[in-house]
Amino acid sequence: MTVTKIRRSLHGRELRKGYTTGACATAAALGALNRIFDDSSADEISILLPIGERATFSLLHHEIGEGFAIVGVIKDAGDDPDCTHGAEIIAKVCVTHQPGVRFFAGSGVATVTLPGLELEVGEPAINPVPRKMIESHLIPLLSHYGFSGADVTISIPGGEELAKQTIGERLGLRGGLSILGTRGTVHPYSTSAYAASVRQGVQVAAKQNLRHMVLTTGSRTEKQAMLIHSTLPQTSFIQAGDFIGVGLRASAKYAMTHVELVVMIGKLCKLACGTMMTHVTGRQIDFTHLAELLRGHTQDPAVIGEVAQARTGRQLLSIVEHHEFSRAFLTDICRQAAIHSFIYAHKKLVVSIRLIDFDGSTLAQATYGDS
Repeated sequence: MTVTKIRRSLHGRELRKGYTTGACATAAALGALNRIFDDSSADEISILLPIGERATFSLLHHEIGEGFAIVGVIKDAGDDPDCTHGAEIIAKVCVTHQPGVRFFAGSGVATVTLPGLELEVGEPAINPVPRKMIESHLIPLLSHYGFSGADVTISIPGGEELAKQTIGERLGLRGGLSILGTRGTVHPYSTSAYAASVRQGVQVAAKQNLRHMVLTTGSRTEKQAMLIHSTLPQTSFIQAGDFIGVGLRASAKYAMTHVELVVMIGKLCKLACGTMMTHVTGRQIDFTHLAELLRGHTQDPAVIGEVAQARTGRQLLSIVEHHEFSRAFLTDICRQAAIHSFIYAHKKLVVSIRLIDFDGSTLAQATYGDS
């Protein structure tokens, strides 16, 4: 799927990009440091993003005291469906004569409690790139005014509640949200933060010596997957959403041996056609291809024609579900999805596909890659 397709809404409008929590935290921290050295500093701040672009942020000045200041930035995620859009990212900066910048988790920012992430257990969940951004902006100014370092505490009011909308707790991130971002910008529907959390979920599972991952597309499929695989630890399950391909590649990278995808019919049809990024704004289902697959199960031209003209996976299911060949055809679709997934994961994994219905019942399943 091209970037152009991702960035366009269903109505064809160019969607507006936003900024990461890491960029907002950097702007707030620099604004706070400026405030310490000049209490009449501007209400806007410009920072350099990792991609080489400059961005300007409005500042909310909260408090200033002897050697410290507290400044906030309201996160603008653009048109990306991000739970942190509109949240305030607050930085408290205290200048010190201890070399370097030290980071602390304030209210609403998580602490790392499980191994497997880029940060050590016990560290505030301020990821490496945002840390480097903050350091690169603060250290020159600190040096200019004769200070060796600073303590930086990042807070997000309401962050602990917002974190319930993420998979952070499953990754061992307790107490709130992570400060994320490798580019500084967020592109609509690329949802890079979500993709990163899928990768991190696999990495955490690998650190716990798990080798069987279960990727699901949402809460309904995950709930059923957990009932089916009740003996697996919670860390084995990841809501990959539209990022099935990300989960497969990460599983291959971190030496998983078996990945099961638990999906519903719409996502299954896209996977069977080789589409690993399954967002609704992306590539549509190739029903002509699925109709050709159906020819291996029936020669009824009316049914084949209906499938070829279907508009959704749910419609396809309603066309075939009452025919004798239904289960065999759905199993064939699962097998095609498993083959594409196996290839996408560099042929390093056994891949199982399980198709479930709205009521949680298994309609079909297939496995590929098992020697």
